[in-house]
Formats: sequence, structure tokens, C-alpha cells
Amino acid sequence: MSVGALSSFLSYANQYTKPFNEISNVFTELQTALACASRVFHLLDTPSELRQSDTQTLTQVQGHVQIQDLAFSYEPDEPLIENLNVEAKPGQTIAIVGPTGCGKTTLINLLMRFYEPQQGHILIDSINIQDMSREYVRSLYGMVLQESWLFHGTIRENIAYGKAATDEEIIEAAKKAHAHKFIIQLKDGYDTMISEDGGNLSQGQKQLLCIARIMLVKPPMLILDEATSSIDTRTEKQIQEAFDLMMEGRTTFIVAHRLSTIQKADQILVMNHGHIIEQGKHEELLQQQGFYHRLYYSQFETQK
Repeated sequence: MSVGALSSFLSYANQYTKPFNEISNVFTELQTALACASRVFHLLDTPSELRQSDTQTLTQVQGHVQIQDLAFSYEPDEPLIENLNVEAKPGQTIAIVGPTGCGKTTLINLLMRFYEPQQGHILIDSINIQDMSREYVRSLYGMVLQESWLFHGTIRENIAYGKAATDEEIIEAAKKAHAHKFIIQLKDGYDTMISEDGGNLSQGQKQLLCIARIMLVKPPMLILDEATSSIDTRTEKQIQEAFDLMMEGRTTFIVAHRLSTIQKADQILVMNHGHIIEQGKHEELLQQQGFYHRLYYSQFETQK
């Protein structure tokens, strides 16, 4: 076979297989489109949350939270939380610990009415939260999550997201959150524009902005989900001191993975498979030498 014949053969072979390659690409795009369409229609078929016309509010929030016989599951045949009973008295700090998937975050979502319980009730100052509007229930809590949530705008606008505040109040909140120092070092200071992903800010700096937002709003109750997970040890100690001041007189729920951060909690709930298996203070739970004892000392063994 000559060089010309070989070149012609390869050229024709390539042209022959090209349509088949294009057909396979079309099928790939079609499968992707069908998967996206399924999710879109699933979202469209989700029933709307009806606004409650007659809702109750609290004249003065004490922060007495009662969870009574609570049951919840994502799948009907896979129960997650069953017969859960918790009482948080006004001003108490409640820590929730346990292995991944035990129901810690689900419990927080139930407190905020992101989900509705299948059984039982959650009361705030003796009023069922289902008798309150979702907006009002969520306004009672200040929430700092492990993942930072920012939006496109200036640093000043991000801090003042939950409250119409003066520049002095915003700066004071940033100082309490130990964010003021890095903010003034930016080119435009508090007028620096940031995107939803935080732009050039580190994960720790983004988390400090979220903490400053809570320091500004001063909500009646707090939910802290590993609020200092992305912050260095020195700054974490300073933030913890600021949190201690803010938590005074406020009912606080702390979801903790690092058990060293919850030793001062008034009550520690140890959850596993949706149940509270142990309950008490740090020293009491260690003396029991049960699940919490093993969980606490396993962290030190992991660090070694």
C-alpha cells in the first residue's frame, strides 16, 4: 500500500466514525438534560409553604425552649429522630454532640422551622412555633454556620445585612468579632466590594464577617454550628471571649465537633441515631465513662 492510499484510508475511516461520535455526544447531552429536567419538575411539584394569617408573637423573648416527644424522618421507612425531649431554660447554653449523621443539624433545622416535625412540638416561651410565622421564628435566632454565607456587595452591606445600622455600630460589631483589623487593611476598607464566594478573603475572614453580622443584630437566641472552625487558635480564643459576652442571658444551641469548645456548656446532649443517649455537664459525662467519654478522648488520640 502506498503512502497516498494509506492517507486516504485513514481519512475515510475518520469521516466514517465521526457521525457515530457525534451521536454518542448527543445521547450524553440528552441524558444530562433529562436528569436536570427531573430535578426541575421535582422542584415545581413541591407544595408551596402557605403563609399563616393568624400568628402569635412574643412581647418579650425569655428564651425558654421545650422540645416535646419530637419525631422526624426524611424517609417514612427510615426514622431519624424519635421521642426527643429537651428543655433549654432561659440563658442556658445547650451543646449538641455526636457522630456524623446522628441528627444534630436536623434538630437545628427543626428549631428554625426549615422542616416540620411529624410528631411532637417545639415551644418557645410556652408557645408552639407552628403558631408563629416562619419569618418570626427565624428572626428569634442568630445563626453562625460552619459554612460562611456572603452576598455581592460591600463589606459594610454584608455586616449590616440583618439590621439598618450606623457606621459606628457596624465598626463596633466588627471590632467585637476581631474583623476590624483586616478590614481596614483592605484597599477600600469597609467599602471593599466582595462577591458571593468572598473574593480574595480567606475562609477565616469570611467567617469573621458572619460573626460580626450576629454581633450587630444581637438576637434573643443563638445557634452556633462550629462557628470558629476556620479561624486560627489565637483568634478563636478572642472570638470565644466575645461569644461568652454575647451569650450572657441568651439561650444558645451549639453544634460542636471539637468537644474542647463546649466544656462550659450548661447541658451537653449526646446524640446517636436520633436519640439522646447521654445528657449532663462535661465533668459528669466524663465520669460516666460512656459514649461521650470515648468520643472526647478519641479526638486526642486522632491528634496524636
